[in-house]
Formats: sequence, C-alpha cells, structure tokens
Amino acid sequence: MFRAIADVLRQIGAALATVVTLPFRALARLFGGASRSGRRGGGRVRRPGRTRRV
Repeated sequence: MFRAIADVLRQIGAALATVVTLPFRALARLFGGASRSGRRGGGRVRRPGRTRRV
C-alpha cells in the first residue's frame, strides 16, 4: 500500500517538475536560438548529417 502511495507521489512530482521547467526551457530555446543565429549571421541553418529518417 505504501508503495502505491509512493508511486503516485513520484508521478505527481514528475508532472509538477515538467510543468515548472517548461517556461524556462522555452526561454532557453528562445535566447539560445537568438544567440546562435546572431553568431552565424542568418536564420536556422540545417547541419549536414542531421537528416530526417522516415
């Protein structure tokens, strides 16, 4: 029984951590993308070797 309660609390904690970190991830992506494009002097450049596999 305690194990089930611990599992539920663990899942709630993981969901809460995801919700809390989402805005910070978005900001990091926004500023990281801006600084990367500023250094390269252009928009997003697709790197060779990063092709999509279907």
